[in-house]
Amino acid sequence: MKCHPGLLAGMFMIATGCISPTLGQGPPARGEAGGVLEPVISKTDLYPANADAKKEIAEALKLAVADKKRVLLVFGGNWCYDCHVLDRALHEGAAGKIMNQRFLLVHVDIAEGDKNLDLVKLYQTTLDKGVPAVVILGGDGEVLYSSTEGEFEAARRMMKKDLVAFLNHWKQKSIQDRER
Repeated sequence: MKCHPGLLAGMFMIATGCISPTLGQGPPARGEAGGVLEPVISKTDLYPANADAKKEIAEALKLAVADKKRVLLVFGGNWCYDCHVLDRALHEGAAGKIMNQRFLLVHVDIAEGDKNLDLVKLYQTTLDKGVPAVVILGGDGEVLYSSTEGEFEAARRMMKKDLVAFLNHWKQKSIQDRER
């Protein structure tokens, strides 16, 4: 028995959450400020195999103090589609603006789940619930937030407004903000 190619594509899109199995009710609109995060068409090498995550984190912490920013760590791997979706969202739109102004981003490669496990433990996160796993550090290296329940694991279904709200909640307050 042969299946129609369109049927296979439709079944794949339903299985991956790209479209809703119920007629007339698709996923929230993309491209809107409140829509879901944009899909990734071409993947980049977010997690170079030869990167020294400890060194990159130490450098980011030094810059964070000087620039009065926080450090956002994203634990993941190049194989992780949701890691790429989250990365794209962190560089575009309102979330990208907040990231540029208030955070320094460091990707921490976990390879196949067996690399940089000492950093996973040090920064009080877990890979057990999926990746990407996100950690926010103060300039002094203190863990301010650590995802432990797979909060970012399904980044492809995350709403842009929710990511912006998360970043706004954890960004370092400027002097002007504190005086209000």
